Amino acid sequence: MGFGVPTITPNPKPFPGVIPNVIALPYGKCPPFHIMAPSWRTLLKLMARLSGTRLEPTVEAMAVVKTEMRLRIVVSFVKVHHASSEWYTVLYMTIDHPIPPSAPAGWRYRNGDTSTLPWSYTLAQQPPFLRDGADAPLSKFYTIPVNQDTPFPTLPISFPNLATYLASALENSRDAMHDSSSGLRRLAKYIDQFYPSDRAGLDDAPERSGMRQRLKNLVGIGHKPQRDRNAEMYELVTPFVPDDFGR
Repeated sequence: MGFGVPTITPNPKPFPGVIPNVIALPYGKCPPFHIMAPSWRTLLKLMARLSGTRLEPTVEAMAVVKTEMRLRIVVSFVKVHHASSEWYTVLYMTIDHPIPPSAPAGWRYRNGDTSTLPWSYTLAQQPPFLRDGADAPLSKFYTIPVNQDTPFPTLPISFPNLATYLASALENSRDAMHDSSSGLRRLAKYIDQFYPSDRAGLDDAPERSGMRQRLKNLVGIGHKPQRDRNAEMYELVTPFVPDDFGR
């Protein structure tokens, strides 16, 4: 977790020290913030339990941007080494940045292509695993696009609500599994390919229609929840509740 390059080792080390309550994201020219976990499901479980941690813009960012700021998220899957069958999940995050009218091939950043990094990722040196491309032998990445069900998250946002957003992005990807005309299904295909044993746990989630409405409520695009917000979150993340080892 941090702004540096993720360290990929066969035995991942726990985060040193205490995870902060506030993670401040700069605006503009800065490497993306990342969180790494052994799997997608482990990542969501971790974020769901960190109710006291949130992402927000830095003071400097708020001095520059007077409108609401939104996250641009890229999900990366990195192979531990060339002879391994293990893949880690790395979540990258930046604050969205407008695309200058004069930007070369600016249309590439506006068409919702899941294999193109957002414009905000071009403002600083990209991490090596993202520079290798969206479908390299040892790494893959998926840029979460915007749509009606998953608007880009608004800052500040808590980690549990961010986990909800990621679960919604995966649900949308699964809905597109039979659509070969876009890259929307790539996220679900990667997760099923790299973490086949996780699918059973994910399939224990509430029925899809009910889950979709809870997701909308929690990211602020649905009607006001009728039940207590904590009860909604508990029901949503029940499949992701970590055990004593955080797995």
